[in-house]
Amino acid sequence: MKEFTKISKDAIIGKNLHIDPFSVIHENVIIGDNCWIGSNVTIYPGARIGSNCQIFPGAVISAIPQDLKFNGEDTTAIIGDNVIIRECVTINRGTSYCNKTMVGDNTFLMAYSHVAHDCIIKNNVIIANGVAIAGHVEIDEYAIIGGLSAIQQFTKIGKFSMISGGSLVRKDVPPYIKVAKEPLRFIGINKIGLERNNFKKNEIDNISSIFRIIFQEGNNISKAIEIIEKSDKKDNEKAEILKFIKNSKIGIVKGFY
Repeated sequence: MKEFTKISKDAIIGKNLHIDPFSVIHENVIIGDNCWIGSNVTIYPGARIGSNCQIFPGAVISAIPQDLKFNGEDTTAIIGDNVIIRECVTINRGTSYCNKTMVGDNTFLMAYSHVAHDCIIKNNVIIANGVAIAGHVEIDEYAIIGGLSAIQQFTKIGKFSMISGGSLVRKDVPPYIKVAKEPLRFIGINKIGLERNNFKKNEIDNISSIFRIIFQEGNNISKAIEIIEKSDKKDNEKAEILKFIKNSKIGIVKGFY
């Protein structure tokens, strides 16, 4: 069935690669070892795909950005190792803004999800069915994005966070929390997710205490940061949360009220 699959002679293909019929791999593509590519997959120039990846039928990798400012510049879409890309997922390559779109190792992109230009998705992220991720979004490791959510451009999603299905994400989502409702807001820390990833009880309690100050005690963000910084506790989670909030350019999601 090789006659039904088109692979450019300029593509660099790893060992033990299985490609089903009717897929097309263009020039300037690099694919690692032990990958499986299903039928009717299109991989455009600029794709850099790691090893042990599975790409299901209908996926389109490294198509040019859906951005009117794009002017044909030489950019890439970088896919890590052990990535699962399900049916009809689309991942666009970068623009001159940062020249690349990145999807980290062990990421799972479910059917019909879209990753736009210049996005940075780190390792071990799960993106459920039909999620639309606009350009320049950053999603940190172990985040989970519920199905049919839409994420506004330039938004940042913190590590170990969980976004409810059908959410409209217009503000940054700090690490370690769950968000839901409309407009999107804090509904608690991602306790189950943290436990599954071997966070200790005292670490989870510390995270809970920090977000209680931020979201549940009636403080504005500046006052909450002041209170947290004055506390004697020094741990990685505290530093991570404070750094995320201070670096937010569009502001973070709201609390309960």
